Amino acid sequence: MSDSSALQNPRSVLRRKPIDNVEDETGRSTLFKSLGLWQLTAIGVGGIIGVGIFTLAGLVANGGPDGEPVGPAVLISFLIAGLASAAAALSYAEFAGMIPRAGSAYTYGYVALGEIVGWFIGWDLLLEYIAIVAVVAIGISGYFTEFMSGIGVTVPTWMQGTPDTIPGGVINLPAIVVCLLVTFILSRGTKTFGRFELVAVGLKILLILGIVGLGFFYVNVDNYSPFVPSGFGAVFAGAATVFFAVFGYDAMSTAAEEAKDGKKHMPKAILLSLLIAMILYVLATLVLTGMQNYKDISPTAGFASAFQFVGLPVVATIISAFAVISILTVMLTFLLGVTRVWFSMSRDGLLPAWFSTTDRHGTPQRVTWIAGIASAFLAGVFPIRAVADLTNIGILAAFVVVCIAVIVLRRTRPEVPRTFKLPLMPIVPAFGVLASLFLMLQLDGETWLRFGVWLLIGLAIYFFYGRKHSLMNPDSPRHAFLKRQA
Repeated sequence: MSDSSALQNPRSVLRRKPIDNVEDETGRSTLFKSLGLWQLTAIGVGGIIGVGIFTLAGLVANGGPDGEPVGPAVLISFLIAGLASAAAALSYAEFAGMIPRAGSAYTYGYVALGEIVGWFIGWDLLLEYIAIVAVVAIGISGYFTEFMSGIGVTVPTWMQGTPDTIPGGVINLPAIVVCLLVTFILSRGTKTFGRFELVAVGLKILLILGIVGLGFFYVNVDNYSPFVPSGFGAVFAGAATVFFAVFGYDAMSTAAEEAKDGKKHMPKAILLSLLIAMILYVLATLVLTGMQNYKDISPTAGFASAFQFVGLPVVATIISAFAVISILTVMLTFLLGVTRVWFSMSRDGLLPAWFSTTDRHGTPQRVTWIAGIASAFLAGVFPIRAVADLTNIGILAAFVVVCIAVIVLRRTRPEVPRTFKLPLMPIVPAFGVLASLFLMLQLDGETWLRFGVWLLIGLAIYFFYGRKHSLMNPDSPRHAFLKRQA
């Protein structure tokens, strides 16, 4: 089946974007090509490592106020999530080497499965990436409070969190401020962002290695018993929560259009970033649950509480300070992701052209600030677990689509050059589909309800606006608009 045969009915919701059309768009992109292999890898590592180690590991191990404790078996939760993520990562790597275009899963779904599928995944990612930025900001807030306490400053309770997370809390003000800060950094342009990310991720890796190395000397093996205190059901549920911590490469792939050599560097950067992250996660969870009994680990600032427990309050304060800085890279990566997906959908005509305008830095400023303010709102008024679970269901849905899409495109367009081909086709992507669906089923009904409502809103927008204005529609008003601009 060729791309042209997919366009025999250009008014169908299953019309597919031709790969040749995608290549033409990257050639005339208004986004600047400024990212090399190590900057891309740094963006991927920056998106994966952060809140997973500094916040979610402690939250899942302890159980938090509304979950079952997973205990030292949080290590298994990370490995399960990482295995599911690896199958999706290989699928992303094949697509990224074939279609180095802004939009990531949205674009891959559009090309392989049709416009309505691409729309749903793009619409899904707009919410999920914004929610990720909010989750990370909430995680930073916990460490900020610990840091201020360590230097003798008490942060007022009313601004530490929401009423359902902290008694006396009103709003999470530190989380709001940090959302606006990362929005400003990203608004300065991809080149500036790439340099900042490379330096910040290097410092983050050194910090984690330092924490693991020092914490190793304070590990008490008695803390590993019982290893699975609540059974394997809790371990699987924990995997669904910490899944948040083992992706990030997908957001990095949204920057493919800004890579100097996307076809060559994107697959390598995706796989490198996941490998580095998983090694660090295994080491960090072993040390954290070995230093302090899982019942006593702080669900908001795990490593800070662990070092406080072993009598190293100065180290705990230092960790809190660097955790705030290092987790910023996660926020930057996913804020970059949402703005590039939004930009791509707007450029394709599915959303108004107003959103795809870029400034002299090659940055879509309008969507950058809209997404940043939206994430600040979520971070300020919602608890971390609710936002994390909402994030995970959306990303898992995107992974299902990408894994299916890579199978479909391998069969329908086998002749398209691929700089990376995932092994054991179709076993690996099929496993990715099943693993992602399994993890989705571990999430509660309220999360599914929120997700369903968001998708219904998206469906209405697509049929009232996107389908008519899509550039794949020969009668789209956007064609006349583009002619006037030319």
